[in-house]
Amino acid sequence: MQIPNVAHLTSVHPRYDDRIFLKHCRSLAANGYRVSLVVADGNGDESLDGVFIADVGSSAGRLNRVFRTTASVLRRAIMLNADVYHLHDPELIPVGLRLKRMGKRVIYDSHEDVPKQLLSKPYLGPRRLRALSGAFAMYERHACRAFDGIVAATPYIRDKFLPINPRTVDINNFPILGELGGPVGWEAKRAEICYVGGISSSRGIRETVMALEQMQSAARLNLAGRFGDQALESEVRAASGWSRVNELGYLDRAGVRSVLARSVAGLVTLHPIINFLDSLPVKMFEYMAVGIPPIASNFPLWREIVEESDSGLCVDPLDPKAVADAVDYLVTHPDEARRMGENGRRTVVSKYNWAKEQDKLLHFYERILA
Repeated sequence: MQIPNVAHLTSVHPRYDDRIFLKHCRSLAANGYRVSLVVADGNGDESLDGVFIADVGSSAGRLNRVFRTTASVLRRAIMLNADVYHLHDPELIPVGLRLKRMGKRVIYDSHEDVPKQLLSKPYLGPRRLRALSGAFAMYERHACRAFDGIVAATPYIRDKFLPINPRTVDINNFPILGELGGPVGWEAKRAEICYVGGISSSRGIRETVMALEQMQSAARLNLAGRFGDQALESEVRAASGWSRVNELGYLDRAGVRSVLARSVAGLVTLHPIINFLDSLPVKMFEYMAVGIPPIASNFPLWREIVEESDSGLCVDPLDPKAVADAVDYLVTHPDEARRMGENGRRTVVSKYNWAKEQDKLLHFYERILA
């Protein structure tokens, strides 16, 4: 039997992206597929963990990325002559349609609800945002009817695509068990909490720094990630709460593992914008996987997950005092924090883990190739 040849394509994400490389590509490679990953970062080609990473070079600026990089991704994709192409960015939809015209099988992976995401962009007025969102939604529906299958990052996104394409499945971005280490003895913990991920206003950095000013405990924040806005970075650095921040910058997985091991809790206090309300943030499940309680936004879906498992605390993400009180409680009640952390880990082991999602991915690929 011929080994299936699969190519994953991205013009945006880093080559070692948690969802694309660590989970999808490595899982397929470990289960007998020939896997390539086309990226655009300028770091050259390499082979790692059974995956051939093909680099088309980086491009400066959004317009260059949309046009020049997209064309380069298409050329490299054609050279790979794969049986299945798996797209991870909405700007690659035209690439997918071109590959379909060439008779190829194409999967579109919707990491986010893009029309909703567009509504939250600050740089256009409401009328233009609605027009842009509506136009993209129409284009997305047209293209996704033509594709061989749709992978959705959440059940909510899956349900949006099912009426458009019946070959739609949700492959949730849940943690790989053990990838960030197991639970660490609580004696290794410090009076520290952590946030791991992109740093932006919509992800709550202002309120987090304001909460640090109001905490009664001696807690400090391990901040791991990069700012996307220089003005915002300057603003929060000038706040008095910044003196309690351990600024760590971008960390590799080993660095993240170390931070989680010494933290008492993890923050995931995203703002209640339309694109976050039904999301399933991987950082929340990673906190749970290593046995630390998340302090999460009180969105109905997140509250259901956290409170049903008794694994953390939910707060109003726009209320710094509520965030501060949650941190103080967990830092000053280590036995309670440990109990919640143990509950969270058991929940991830039984329900929210990559092993279950990998099975869904493999069955989906069998269906597409059949």
